[in-house]
Amino acid sequence: MHRFVRASVLVTLIIFVGSTAALAQGGTNAESAAILAMLHRQADDWNRGDLDAFATGYKRSPDILFMGRTIRRGYDQMLAGYRKSFPTAEAMGKLTFSDLEVQPLGEHFATVTGRFHLERTAAGGGDAGGYYLLVLEKTPEGWKIVRDDTTDDPHPAH
Repeated sequence: MHRFVRASVLVTLIIFVGSTAALAQGGTNAESAAILAMLHRQADDWNRGDLDAFATGYKRSPDILFMGRTIRRGYDQMLAGYRKSFPTAEAMGKLTFSDLEVQPLGEHFATVTGRFHLERTAAGGGDAGGYYLLVLEKTPEGWKIVRDDTTDDPHPAH
């Protein structure tokens, strides 16, 4: 009798855990899709030369952190850094993302790793690329970047 009870409890537990994991996976897929859609919107905004629209992918907060060639804290510093580095549409070039990987960190946070590539004319600064690690927070306005660690590919020695 005890074996039957233990087996029943075990089967019930396996079914419960399996169904919970399936629900969580479904939610994760939906959240990952929302995050990827936000990043694709950012690339579209960038490619239209609209830095203000591109920046809406970041949380409008003094607490965000951007780490690139310099460290910038807060939304205003982040946006000012983009404006300084990319003052014209030619300097912005065409942005593409690749190798995107979303890793959920609970209900309200996730990381994204990936690569970026800027296709630009020589006058615009030439092609550039690198990789990044983003930390995103799910806010009432949707998924927003709160940490951005972007690294340029090394430039070949001449």
